[in-house]
Amino acid sequence: MRKLLLLMTACIMAAGQLTAGAKLDLKEITSGAFRGESMAALQPLDDGMSYAQITADGKRVVSYSFRTGKETAVLFDASTARGPKIARVDGYIMSPDGKRMLIQTDTKGIYRRSFTATYYIYTIANNTLEPLSDGGPQQTPLWSPDGLQVAFVREGNIFLVKLLYGNAESQVTKDGERNKVINGLPDWVNEEEFSHNRAMVFTADSRQIVWVRYDESEVRERYLPLTPLDWKAGAAQASKASMLMDDTYTYKYPKPGEKNASISLMSYDIKSHQTRTLQLPLDKDGYIPRIKMTANPAQIAVFTLNRHQDCLRVYMANPLTTVCQLIVEDKIDKYVKEETFENSLLTDSHLILTSERSGLNSIYVYSLTGTLQRTIKQQVVTAVYGMDEQTGDVYFAALTPDAMNQKIYVNHRNGKTECLTPRDGWSTAVFSKDFKSWLLTWSDLRTPPVVTLCTAGGKTVKTMIDNKALAAKYASYDMGSKELFRLTTGEGIELNGWMVKPVGFDPQKRYPVVMYQYGGPGNQQVKNAWGIGMNGQGAILEQLLAQQGYVVVCVDGRGTGGRGAQFEKAVYLRLGELESKDQVETALWLGRQTYVDKDRIAIWGWSYGGFNTLMAMSEGRDVFACGIAIAPPTNWRYYDSVYTERYMRTPQENASGYDDVCPIARAAKLHGRLLLCHGLADDNVHYQNTADYVSALVEADKDFRQLVYTNRNHSIYGGNTRNHLFRQCLNFFNENLK
Repeated sequence: MRKLLLLMTACIMAAGQLTAGAKLDLKEITSGAFRGESMAALQPLDDGMSYAQITADGKRVVSYSFRTGKETAVLFDASTARGPKIARVDGYIMSPDGKRMLIQTDTKGIYRRSFTATYYIYTIANNTLEPLSDGGPQQTPLWSPDGLQVAFVREGNIFLVKLLYGNAESQVTKDGERNKVINGLPDWVNEEEFSHNRAMVFTADSRQIVWVRYDESEVRERYLPLTPLDWKAGAAQASKASMLMDDTYTYKYPKPGEKNASISLMSYDIKSHQTRTLQLPLDKDGYIPRIKMTANPAQIAVFTLNRHQDCLRVYMANPLTTVCQLIVEDKIDKYVKEETFENSLLTDSHLILTSERSGLNSIYVYSLTGTLQRTIKQQVVTAVYGMDEQTGDVYFAALTPDAMNQKIYVNHRNGKTECLTPRDGWSTAVFSKDFKSWLLTWSDLRTPPVVTLCTAGGKTVKTMIDNKALAAKYASYDMGSKELFRLTTGEGIELNGWMVKPVGFDPQKRYPVVMYQYGGPGNQQVKNAWGIGMNGQGAILEQLLAQQGYVVVCVDGRGTGGRGAQFEKAVYLRLGELESKDQVETALWLGRQTYVDKDRIAIWGWSYGGFNTLMAMSEGRDVFACGIAIAPPTNWRYYDSVYTERYMRTPQENASGYDDVCPIARAAKLHGRLLLCHGLADDNVHYQNTADYVSALVEADKDFRQLVYTNRNHSIYGGNTRNHLFRQCLNFFNENLK
């Protein structure tokens, strides 16, 4: 009988183990085990019917039909190509005629979007690989429209390779010098805040190169402390002398109110070797966020901004005569959104711009002489995919009125707008060059991304990626429920949010809460999408917290995107004031819910989210038991000029906005236990922010903890770093909330 009872007990325990889900492991999460499949490095080809993609092993570039989704050709295979052998394809650039490719390998990152790499010219017909240049790694190579020349940048200078002359290489500029002059590439602040890494184009006839020249010789130099090696590399690899030496990395980084780089627009005539300075009517301290080639060899489209960033002008510049003609001027209340430049498009006959002049981000279609021909108004336009010149159809993405779903639309020449993706969720698209087919990536809160091939009208032809394996893996763990919700603050402001609740959630039980947020201008964290959360991947880090007994909440406060200019720009000139108030109001709302322990609410965030964490914890109302600020700005005087002045103007114009509304000024009002984390080699939000905030906390006699990661930048990653960082954060929550 005793043996029978033991056997029954063992069977019951085994059955319980089979039905209970697995527990998440932090290291598995930070290693990317829940990332799933995606259509990485996808490029539509100029034939209009195909797209290309790097295979998962990084060895081949393959083309596929936009009509059927089937493989049509192997464009490049590292194992069979003749010439130099490469280990892996990091990227590729097709020539306009489709006969050649630039193969990118040995990539080394510089800043967020810039990198050096070794490029090879690959001729498809004869399967031959040749070095683009023997003079060292290159940056941002660019094919000429005829496919017979390649321009690239090395060490701040532009070089030109002519394929018809045995790949002969010539140097176009010679004044480039580190921390002084850059040709054809944006400097740090323009790269970071206008989201691009190339400032160089050919003219349509391939006869001239036009570029932006940045003279940063008078911009203040900053330095980042570095240690001589990572310990993981092994101390034996360095001499004892080198291990005792410190090093620094210096670069130019303008802060608010300081001098920016001097900018000029240049052209180079390839045949005559003549260099010209174009007569661009640019403010002395203005910006050139983009230059774009047009179909007319005598015209390059040049986008300019004044330093206040509230007046966008588009010029047509003639590289030969140097004359620049204004075709569009858009004056916007407070500031022009950065996304305007990413969404600007040029077709053979049209210029397409987005603008918030009506209060909601809308599309404006101009002729190339600047005549407004069409206005396309939707709730909030988030992406412009292109215009079919034959039909007049304009394809774009926009948010639904609740701002939590994104759908794909087409606006026809007759003014009618049609939704191509009626299902709720988050949709993005990649269209073929002829707009007859497109790839739709769709997800929602509970469904990993699904990629389907669609006809022009939105009909599904084939499912390319279903991520069923990821969904099954996800379902095998003890995952909590995810839901979207709305709340109204004590000030009557309606806010969007999402929430993750533990498995077996009991509304009568009081749970500790962790609030995650970002909160920066135009940013949106609350979406009906899979990739939400501090670490993405289906809010996987939030699910780990839920397994440990937490309810996790994210709410987008005033200043965030998706809800129009009035909601977003309410924070203008006083960043952090309303954003932090809305997080405090969220905590108060949560504290009134039956399932929340109001004495155990935490808040955390990264970058602007770290800033907002500190601001909320020192807002004046004691609602947070603890908080974690990762890489936080602590006074906007310490951040870069372009981003900060867009929302704050300069310190000379807005001293109180800088000095009275910041974590340093509020240090004495800090409530709750605090953990500060920062990378010592952060080129974006300098460690100075945390260092000076720590000094303010010490003077205010406030207790805190601090983690500093040597040789780590704003992303605080590399080796075991991210795993270590998040483990300290989870331990901190457990220590202070349980």
